[in-house]
Amino acid sequence: MDIFFLGTGAGMPAKLRNVTSIALKLLEERGAVWLFDAGEATQHQILHTSIKPRRIEKIFITHLHGDHIYGLPGLLSSRSFQGGDSEVTVYGPKGIQEFLQVSLSISQTYLKYPLKVVEIDEGIVLEDEQFLVEAKILDHGITSFGYRIVEKDRPGTLLADKLMDAGVPAGPIFRKIKNGDTVTLEDGRVIEPSEFLGPAQKGRIVTILGDTRSCENAMLLARGADLLIHEATFSKGEEALAFDYFHSTTHQAAEIARRAECKQLCLTHISSRYDKTAWKELAAEAQEIFPNTDIAEDFKEIKIPYK
Repeated sequence: MDIFFLGTGAGMPAKLRNVTSIALKLLEERGAVWLFDAGEATQHQILHTSIKPRRIEKIFITHLHGDHIYGLPGLLSSRSFQGGDSEVTVYGPKGIQEFLQVSLSISQTYLKYPLKVVEIDEGIVLEDEQFLVEAKILDHGITSFGYRIVEKDRPGTLLADKLMDAGVPAGPIFRKIKNGDTVTLEDGRVIEPSEFLGPAQKGRIVTILGDTRSCENAMLLARGADLLIHEATFSKGEEALAFDYFHSTTHQAAEIARRAECKQLCLTHISSRYDKTAWKELAAEAQEIFPNTDIAEDFKEIKIPYK
């Protein structure tokens, strides 16, 4: 599980920061990539990476401001020409379906794969055997969601030597036990997986927030997260400006991470008013409150290890 930043700027593209798009790489977990927002030129950014558009399985849109969605129709269209034939599901606020329908229809874009659009509300928006994704509404000028991605606990390591000592033949039986299935052997013995598996591997939690003022729902989504990705459009001391524009400062993002007892914070959605020489200072501001803070840059990757 890795986070890869395709765009980290606020409002409009800049020379050093494109507009927002974040890839959650789940290549080992499910051979897939999930995108969070797709600002203008997201597909151009992908060209400079090892990410394969055909691997994109799900796209989560936080809100419908242009710097978070203008790249979506182009990306979906190009995916048809890049070997993508598997279904893509787009999740987002009410209006995302109309936006895509009009964009693809007027441009007479034909997709060679099934496209499913889910207009979401607060609550669990996705759950399968591996992951649970929860959404809550944040505090922005329009409906803006934050997403909490929870990886479910994985079975512990298979104690193969112990199984062999017990006379259990290697092969499909090992696989069943690894999957947590109780197995009855030919001699009538019942093998309980709990006796032949190490401790369960605790799942990881990533919280990715859309544009927002500092708010309680941001803290609730971030509780106990291994990584919190929070906008920091403005520097400390500019709280009044951040409030007026429905955004957050470095200190406000750090305070959310501290209150939520996160493991790590990464600041993104950085205003172009701050040039590269100021980026370290922005990170240092947040570190005053939450020491384990980093600042995102385009093409930066963060690995999220197991606990």
